[in-house]
Amino acid sequence: MKYSKPTIYDPNFLPNNVYSGVPSWLNLSVAECKEDLEGLDVVVSGVPWEGGCTIGGYSSTTEGPKGIRSVSIRYTGFLPDFNLDSFDYLKAADFGDVACQNGNYDFTFRQIRERIATILDTGAVPLTFGGDHGIALPIVSEIAKRHPKRVGILHFDAHLDNYACFGDDLYSRCSPFYRLYEDPNMDPSKIVHIGIRGPRNHQEEFNNAQKFGANVILGREVKENGWKASIDKAIELAFKDTDFVYVTICSDALDAASMPQGPQDMGGLTSYELCMMVHEAGLAGAKGFDFVEIYPDTNSLQTAAHNACWAALYYLNGYAERKKNGGK
Repeated sequence: MKYSKPTIYDPNFLPNNVYSGVPSWLNLSVAECKEDLEGLDVVVSGVPWEGGCTIGGYSSTTEGPKGIRSVSIRYTGFLPDFNLDSFDYLKAADFGDVACQNGNYDFTFRQIRERIATILDTGAVPLTFGGDHGIALPIVSEIAKRHPKRVGILHFDAHLDNYACFGDDLYSRCSPFYRLYEDPNMDPSKIVHIGIRGPRNHQEEFNNAQKFGANVILGREVKENGWKASIDKAIELAFKDTDFVYVTICSDALDAASMPQGPQDMGGLTSYELCMMVHEAGLAGAKGFDFVEIYPDTNSLQTAAHNACWAALYYLNGYAERKKNGGK
């Protein structure tokens, strides 16, 4: 197999797949079968999946991998921040999409597990674009089979995603970390939830994290202590006595100003903070990565109205605390 670099390096390249179809990520070489993965350091996969939609209707997460790939051909692997080009050191290819049947957890999660197992067997890093956050369960639990009790998780999100279930749905995007808490191959104390904040959380989620011994770094802590101190703390927790650390990112870890085509959660990480933090995770040796929950076909999510709701809820919460403390 011939390994390629992002096509932006080639001044003679004319993109020919953006409008007629979907390019590979960065227009890298496409892996068609397991044999094509030999010698790779990084394998890209898409998971165009939506399970139960917890906000009602349809959120278009199924379009995430397509959207990410379509915009990716603008980019190189070089970062002037660190004066280094990733593709001088890493061989990567796009393995296409995992077969999905939306709403069919058994089929889709089995396909995800098979894909991750195939990648892990080659020794490559799985880099996955979703899809809703339910995909973290089959990915991480498949990794944990190979490293029982020795997998660490850096989970960037506004929400803990650790509901015992959402209605009758055990595997919705609300519940992957509860299922991982229960996984006999996982140690919940090695899971770090980062950036948690806001009124779309519920007390039950915090109770569950505490009950199972998972770690929570609030969005407020990141802002008050700084991104560097926060990721240093998270890395210390996730890497302690582990063989494999995995990074999983929900788009709403980012403030809504940075993520208009995703869940609208205010008070979050800036794109700079997230990029610097995941860079530190990679530098520390994290061996897998996913980014989920983008909604490419949504042009307007009424951000101003959401801001009004958030501001009112935060005001009322402060007023309630004042009243609790005897103020008027």
